[in-house]
Amino acid sequence: MALQAPEGLKRLLPRLAHDLRHLGYEVIISGDPCYGACDLDLRARDQADVLVHIGHTPVDDTKQVIYELWPVEGDLTVISDVIPRLNGRRVGLVTTIQHIHLLPQVVELVRSAGIEPVIAEPSSRTPCPGQVLGCSFDAARKTGTDEIIFLGTGLFHPIGIQLATRARVFACDPITGRIEEPDADRLLRVRFGLIEKARDAESFGIIVSSKTGQCRSELADHLCTLSDKAYRIMLGEVSPDQLLNLGFPCYVNTACPRLAYDDQVRFSVPVLTPCEFEILCGVREFETYEVDEIP
Repeated sequence: MALQAPEGLKRLLPRLAHDLRHLGYEVIISGDPCYGACDLDLRARDQADVLVHIGHTPVDDTKQVIYELWPVEGDLTVISDVIPRLNGRRVGLVTTIQHIHLLPQVVELVRSAGIEPVIAEPSSRTPCPGQVLGCSFDAARKTGTDEIIFLGTGLFHPIGIQLATRARVFACDPITGRIEEPDADRLLRVRFGLIEKARDAESFGIIVSSKTGQCRSELADHLCTLSDKAYRIMLGEVSPDQLLNLGFPCYVNTACPRLAYDDQVRFSVPVLTPCEFEILCGVREFETYEVDEIP
């Protein structure tokens, strides 16, 4: 048996391996970085009977993988606090997999205030109702509501939700109790600046992930047709050092969408999304900007 967990749960693995050994299992621990179910350690799986992936739900039908959730509890007082700030009588509800078990309680809190909660059905990459990923905001889009409550930590997901839906989004953190309304316009200004910075680039590296859950080869093929200065690059891990060593003055990311948004400050040159490269090449207007997602 091989065990894999994302960075925040890796310290659980030695204890789990210890317990499983006492139950008679031979255990391999995957020590490589892991950022989601799109990032399965297939080499570890191939050396074992099965890969147990902790903390995420499947994004594809990769065989010999068992997914174990790791629920995180939280204080839903934050939901009671945000309800008075809602303007309408319908609100979309979304969350990440860590808090998905809390959604039924959120539904009851919202409904008891006389507001209709709307939760979208599962999609191909999100098997739980109301679940969003950093690469898929379909559950938010399908609510069709003008206001959306996101239950979770951080602002990356709420900003992505706002860009994907143009709705008013409330980021409700059940750990800190903090409520924020994300400013997607600030991100757009930064992204526009990167597009302009990339206009003088003499060549473009089109990043294609070798990870099965992130590989978008057809999209990369399309992007390469937009410029004779574009070249495909196959990478497993995308790091600042790797991009620096390759030496391209600009990259276009078709791997994990979060790389371009979350990690841009780590890169010394622009890393554009596919949509941004289309804008740069003149086949799309900035007014039709779309957040990068993996369908």
